[in-house]
Amino acid sequence: MAGRLTARYVAGRLAQLAFVVLGVTVATFGLLHLVPGNPARTLLGVHATAGEVAYLSREWGLTRPLPVQYAGYVGRLLHGNLGTSVYYQAPVAGLIGHALPVTLAMLAVGAVFGTAFSVPLALLAATRPGRPADHLVRAVPMAGLGMPPFWIGFILLLVFALTLRVLPAGGYGSTPAAHLESLILPGLTVAAVTTPVLVRSLRLALLEVLGGDFVTAATARGLTRARVLLRHALRNTMVPAVSVLAVNLGYLLGGTVVIENVFGLPGIGRLLLTGILNRDFDIVQSVTLVYALLVVLINLGADLAYAALDPRVVLGR
Repeated sequence: MAGRLTARYVAGRLAQLAFVVLGVTVATFGLLHLVPGNPARTLLGVHATAGEVAYLSREWGLTRPLPVQYAGYVGRLLHGNLGTSVYYQAPVAGLIGHALPVTLAMLAVGAVFGTAFSVPLALLAATRPGRPADHLVRAVPMAGLGMPPFWIGFILLLVFALTLRVLPAGGYGSTPAAHLESLILPGLTVAAVTTPVLVRSLRLALLEVLGGDFVTAATARGLTRARVLLRHALRNTMVPAVSVLAVNLGYLLGGTVVIENVFGLPGIGRLLLTGILNRDFDIVQSVTLVYALLVVLINLGADLAYAALDPRVVLGR
């Protein structure tokens, strides 16, 4: 019965996902038509002839009715055709295929760092409420929350790359070890943004859980303090933690444009900026679509994690 309920829950979330993805395609399709005037004229510049503008408009299908254009756009997406970059003179799908793993790796490293910092700090604060350690844990991360990601990145570059010279200042390297090394500072930048909110959420959840009857009962059975905290208390705070982490990772997807350019990473954020600066509409439209789909998938993953961590979510309670 539980398996069928879980399958039904997953199927329901996937059905919702299909409608959201449809909306995302409508929004990204509309990007091209939000450009004032003729997009072909915008790309070619003010000195282009009427014949050149008309030719590019026909090539892009801009002379056809909007429903026909949208149907063609969706058809191309289903075949993996994201268009051709006028700047790189290469298929956009291939460019995104090379850039996307870099961005995902950076976010993954940031999530690992953020979790590694947040859990011990939240445990320290929640087990000493109102004491100096609690006030310190809440105050120090919040100071970092007020700084924008690019400023945090510059500080990390100044300290670890230019002063201590223990980590590379930029680039992505050419080997797996070099890739990982080049992701440390960007990952720390991501973690600096996610840690304050994650610590706050975990601390509040832990304070509520530690006052619960099941924690008192576990302690009365003679379980050690560490086992009560790690096996019982911390496990029951994972749902809000996953929620906060998912929201922050979705928010940080937009920040990858800045972070990747600070550290010279060849991710989709840098690709998007290149597309904007060079008025490469296919890149801008496709990368925006990828960003939106990543946010949708992150939230889907969070929903499924809720169901795995708390059966009451599956049962709709």
